[in-house]
Amino acid sequence: MKFKRKQSILSSITPKRILVVYGPRRVGKTTMLNSYVKTQTEKRVYFSTGDDIVLRKLIQSEKLKEILDFARPFDLIAIDEAQYIPSIGLGAKMMVDAFPEKKIILTGSSSLSLSNEIGEPLTGRHFTLTLLPIAQSEMQASRFELENELENFLIYGTYPEVLNEPSTARKAKILSELVSSYLFKDALALEAVRSPDTLLDVAKALAFQVGSEVSINEIARTAKTDAKTAARYLDLLEKMFIIRRVRGFSRNLRNEISKKAKYYFLDNGIRNATISQFNALSFRNDIGALWENFIFMELTKKSGIEERRDNYYFWRTHLGQEIDIIKESDGKISAIECKWSKKNADAPEVFKQAYPGSTFEVAHRDNYLDFLL
Repeated sequence: MKFKRKQSILSSITPKRILVVYGPRRVGKTTMLNSYVKTQTEKRVYFSTGDDIVLRKLIQSEKLKEILDFARPFDLIAIDEAQYIPSIGLGAKMMVDAFPEKKIILTGSSSLSLSNEIGEPLTGRHFTLTLLPIAQSEMQASRFELENELENFLIYGTYPEVLNEPSTARKAKILSELVSSYLFKDALALEAVRSPDTLLDVAKALAFQVGSEVSINEIARTAKTDAKTAARYLDLLEKMFIIRRVRGFSRNLRNEISKKAKYYFLDNGIRNATISQFNALSFRNDIGALWENFIFMELTKKSGIEERRDNYYFWRTHLGQEIDIIKESDGKISAIECKWSKKNADAPEVFKQAYPGSTFEVAHRDNYLDFLL
């Protein structure tokens, strides 16, 4: 299926600010950066990667004169996978402070290492652009075509390479390789994982709890590890753009759950590859989890593309009353229940009384595109 990104470096880059492009591997960061660089035909461009040993040695030296001598001739400095360069934040700070007119772009597949590197040095000196798998609104297709491909989206997700592959067997192979890269190569490169098998077990345990409140202790027991390690690995998976943590919504009621969390996978295909489950929907018992994960992440992608500061939560009371998704936008509260089949539903009375100005809707397969386009 064809698609076109609505986000771009051109619309995001700003004078006197470094642009940091985050996102998981193979989501299109390098493609976007290459496309932008090719438009800078009248500029002097330096374009390299974090694997460049000479560049790493230069930036890691933290020598002001040598770094400025390197940067001086170029109008644009673009570094892909910058998280592999120690002291990249300090080096970029030296360049932007000395040459505020230059354009500097850094990309990274892990917010864990790159954000740590740029955090303090680039405070007030950078903007971020986060690329996620392709959103429904970025598909160059009619509503009929999108609805016809819905099962594929739920099973194989929307990574660019997956969308471009017509064979379902090849889709599954691509996703399995992506998971292997995420959970082993990147994690080991960050030197944050002692046991790759345990990390995979944590991810698998989480995949079976999509849409449910997560108990760290239960995840730890399932993965045969301790709660501290399980919590650290969950944090790592989030910073590697594999999962998204969602807190409980609480404003008025004493019995609202606010300390527990749900976790969603950024892509259904990655979730299914984690548990090696690519069966058709008619042979699955997890359609409710797939549907809720899909709706939540598509809403999140839409907010990011539209540059809206929407906050997302779930709502549940200790008595078991619940709503799948709460969206808080400009002070307005929207409650969304996710139902694969079209069903009549209403917000719990206690929620309506506590939040009288809120709205409540059900996202089902007959109307879901109204929420996402």
